Amino acid sequence: MKKAIVVSAQPAQFNAVAFKGNLKANFAKVARLGYDGAELAIRDPRAVNVDEMHRLARMHNLEVPAIGTGQAWGEEGLSFTDLNPEVRRAAIERLKSHVPVAARFGAVIIIGLLRGIVRQGVGYAQATVWMVEALKECAETAAKANVRIVLEPINRYETTLINSARNGLAVIEQVGADNLGLLLDTFHMNIEEPDICESIRLAAPRLFHFHVADSNRWYPGAGHIDFPGIIATLRQVGYAGYLSVEAMPMPDADTCAEESVKAMRSWGL
Repeated sequence: MKKAIVVSAQPAQFNAVAFKGNLKANFAKVARLGYDGAELAIRDPRAVNVDEMHRLARMHNLEVPAIGTGQAWGEEGLSFTDLNPEVRRAAIERLKSHVPVAARFGAVIIIGLLRGIVRQGVGYAQATVWMVEALKECAETAAKANVRIVLEPINRYETTLINSARNGLAVIEQVGADNLGLLLDTFHMNIEEPDICESIRLAAPRLFHFHVADSNRWYPGAGHIDFPGIIATLRQVGYAGYLSVEAMPMPDADTCAEESVKAMRSWGL
C-alpha cells in the first residue's frame, strides 16, 4: 500500500482537505513529507492547467491515484439526483470531463456527493433511478479510456444515498460495470458500519481506493479508530492500493499532514 493526501487544485469550501490552492508549494510539501501521491480535488477540469499539474507531479515524483469531484456539488450544486434535468445533465457531463484527466494520471475518479441526496419532492426510488442511470453513462464513457470510477459511501448526516459498503455494492450490481468500484473512508465507516473490518472484507473484490481520517475527522491517531486492525484487514484481503488522507486540517494543515504520514509509517507503509 502507498501513502497519499488530498490536495485541492482550486480554492474550496470543503473543510476536510489539508492543502488548498498553490499547487506548486503544496506538491513540494507533500513530496518532502514522504507521501507517494497526491489525490487531486478538482471542481472543473476546464478551470485548471492539467499540463502544469502533470509536470509538477513528475517533478516531485508523485503519483495522482485519484481525482475527487465533490467540489462540483459543494461549490455549484451539481448532482445526479437534482429535480432539474439540466442540473442532472450538467453533473454527468462534469464527471465525464474528468475522464481524460484521470486517464493521463492513471487515477480513479471519485463520486462522493456528486451523486446527490434525496431532495424534497423526489422519493428515494426516483433518486436511485436517476443515480444508477447516470452511473451507467459515466462508467461507459470511462471504460473507453480504461478509467475506473469509485463510489464513496458517505454517512447519513450528509446523504441518504449509499451510506454503507453494502449499499454501495448493491448499486454497483445494479449498474453492472466492471470499472465501477468502491472507495471506503474510515471517518464515514466509523459512523455507519457495525464492523469496519467485516465491511472491508465484504467490499474487498470491488475496493479500488481508501480514505483515512480518524473518528473526529482529524489525522489518524487523533481519535479512537483502530487503524492497526484496519491495516491488518486490508493486508489480509490483498488490498495494494493507496491510503489517502482526507482529514480536517486540524490543528493546522502542516500538523495534519505530518502526523498522518507519521501514523502511516508506523503501520509499515
